[in-house]
This record gives sequence, structure tokens and C-alpha cells, in this order.
Amino acid sequence: MAESMDYDNAWPGSTPQRAYLVAVELKPERKPGRDTGWTAEESLAELAELAGTAGAVVVGQTIQRRVAPDPATCIGEGKAVEIEAERARLGFDLVIFDDELSPVHQRNLENIIQCAIIDRTALILDIFARRAKSRESKLQVELAQLEYRLTRLAGKGVDLSRLGGGIGTRGPGETKLETDRRRIRARISRLRAELAEVARHRGRLREDRQKRSLLPVVALTGYTNAGKSTLHRALTGSDVLVEDRLFATLDATARRAEPEGGQPFILIDTVGFVQKLPHQLVAAFRSTLEEVTAADLILHVVDASHPKREEQVATVDRVLAELGAATKPRLLVLNKIDRLHGPETAQAELESLRRLYPASVAVSAATGENLDGLLRAINQTLAASRRRRLVEIVIPYSEASWVSWLHERAQVLAEEHTPEGTKVRAVLEEDLAGQLLARSQAASHRRK
Repeated sequence: MAESMDYDNAWPGSTPQRAYLVAVELKPERKPGRDTGWTAEESLAELAELAGTAGAVVVGQTIQRRVAPDPATCIGEGKAVEIEAERARLGFDLVIFDDELSPVHQRNLENIIQCAIIDRTALILDIFARRAKSRESKLQVELAQLEYRLTRLAGKGVDLSRLGGGIGTRGPGETKLETDRRRIRARISRLRAELAEVARHRGRLREDRQKRSLLPVVALTGYTNAGKSTLHRALTGSDVLVEDRLFATLDATARRAEPEGGQPFILIDTVGFVQKLPHQLVAAFRSTLEEVTAADLILHVVDASHPKREEQVATVDRVLAELGAATKPRLLVLNKIDRLHGPETAQAELESLRRLYPASVAVSAATGENLDGLLRAINQTLAASRRRRLVEIVIPYSEASWVSWLHERAQVLAEEHTPEGTKVRAVLEEDLAGQLLARSQAASHRRK
């Protein structure tokens, strides 16, 4: 079996691909439960952003309105013929559908439209393949891509060879996808085994981190490009990558935040979400996303200046529910308030957002506006959710093991040796503080 293509070299990118976008809008009565608040035009605008992130130049788009998807081509043969005519006129070499295509749809469309056909899922997987840097994220992306492409192997040998590299083909290479299903499934099994070991290692690191510091953990989550990494840098002084583009962050990054006069905490930056996020990615990145579900507090970061901010909030809420984090303590952070239009308009817009999300905190991670207010809200929420208690106690030298016990289970703020014993100032969970004080009282009675 030939070697798979390299992630970074799978597509030279010297000549950007020319892309044509296609959306299918079903009549409302044919999409019960599927209305996400996005119109076809708005969803295509986001798809154009995704295509640009992947390095394509969008040269045209179309929306096909139907009662139901066509079983053979999704859009109907006549519409497919129209797109082929547009290809001859505009010279595009890639068609991107906004919804996931079935293998049958894709094969039939490629028989009519003489260029590469991919869908939003393949496009997002492609972007993740370009962004993947760590071993873990590369394994996660490859697993998601192989599971997505497994159902598309039948009869695809010629078609995949025709693509010759490009958007939708990054990651596991074409030659790998032309092998039989047995080998693909064997590779998927190996990837799952490797990722299981990576997940166990990540879990051990998380446990060690919690034992060493016993600091509360706060996880940043939100829609892609909401400013999570900028906020991470602003609160921790970290050097995480900050870019104004979609999916700039794939790997979880943990740093210590030390607010002045407040409770220190560990702040974790994680991958962003998007509407119609491929379920393969959610499954493959589950070990990374566990950083969110294991956190003491989730900061849901929202781009307050985005016209679809309410829909983006709903998208993230759905993914968090899917991950089992719906009941976790959560704080909504309205970011990028510096980008709201005009002083008067911005103030009215901000007041409207505060009415809509009364428990939120409005900030600008870029300018630093109201970050002190956010830190106060974080400390208050953590105190309410974790019920931690500040304890000052003098431990007799005869009970020196208590000091080790405290270091293992509490955040020791100060330690001083006095004639009576070791004076310790520490923050620990309410029930542990009760245990410590009970032991202290019992020891005092024994000495009497």
C-alpha cells in the first residue's frame, strides 16, 4: 500500500482552487426540528468563510429550493446540468455543498458536473487537517476523515484519482482511500486504539494537574472565531496562537491565571464549534473536549458583534448538551464589544444583549475592557459552585502528617513554622475543611 499524503503538503496551494457553493433550502414543512435560525443565504455566507479558510476563491453560488432532496442528486438533474454550464462559464474546479451529501448524491453529481464535489463536512475536515499540528489532533482528524470517507469508497477509485489533490482530499491520502474496506477498517481500529491511549494519558495529566495545584479549572468554549484564544492570552499572558480566522485552535492549551486579589485558576483554551459540525469530529475529538466536561466552570465566549450571535449561542449549547456538559456551571462572555457599531448604537445593542442574557459579562479581550469584571464573576461563580473555604490552622509538630495531607488536598497559600507548630493558610473544599477542623479539635481534646 502506498504511503498517505502528508498533511501540510497534500495540496501545494500555489494556485487557489475556484469554488462554487450550493445550498438546498427545503420548505419549512419538510424540515421539522431542523430550523436552526440560519437562512440558506446566511449559511452560504459562512460556507464561503470556511472555503476561504481552506484556501479557495469563491466565484459563485446558488440556492436550490425544493420540497424534498432529490434521491439521485439532492438538487435535481436539471439543476446539476445548470451548474455544469456555470462551470464552463466561470471555470471553477470545485463545488461545495452546504449540507452533507450521500455517497449516491456525490457519485451522480460527479457524473454530471465535471469537477470535484465535496460537502460542508469534507470542507471542515479538510480545514482541521490543515490546522492539525500535534500528534493527537492529527490522529483525531485522520480518524474522522476515514470514517467519513469509508462509505464513499465504492466506485471512487477513478474519481479520487481525478481530484489530483485539493480541498477535501487533505489528511489521509488518495491512495490510502483507494484500498479495500478491510484495510481502511483496520487503520480505523489502530487509530482508535492509539487515541484511547492518548485519552488515558490526557486523563492522567489532568489528574496530576489537579493533584499538584488543586486549583479550579475553567474551560473556554464557544463558536469558532469568537475570540477564545485572545481572551486566554489576556487572562493568562499565554502565547497561544491568535488569528482572526476560523478554527485557528485545535489543541487544548492550559495556563494558570492569577487575578489580583482573587482565586488563581487554570484556564483551558479549546477548539471552537460551528453549525453543522461533523459528528465524526465531535466523536474523534472527544478526549480533547473532555477538558470542557471535566472543568469546574465553562466560559461560553460569544462574538457580541456577530449578526448571528444568538444562533451561534444555540449551536454551542447543543454541542455542549451532546457532550454531557449541559448542567455544568457556565458563564456567558459577550466578547468583542469594541466592535459594536457606533457609540449610541453600541450602547443600545449592549443593553439589548444584557436583557437577552442577564447573567452574562460583556468584555473586549482585545482592548481589555471589563476584564476585571469578568474575573470577579469567575471567582464568584467558582466560589458558589465549588464551596471552597479559606482555613488558617496551627498544626502541632506531633501531627506533621496533616501538613502533607493538606498539600495533597488543598491549595496551600502560606506556611510558617512557629513555636506551637506549623501555621498553614489554605483553601480547600468545604467537606475537607470540616474534616480538618474535626481532626484538630479531636487532637486538642487528646492533649488535654
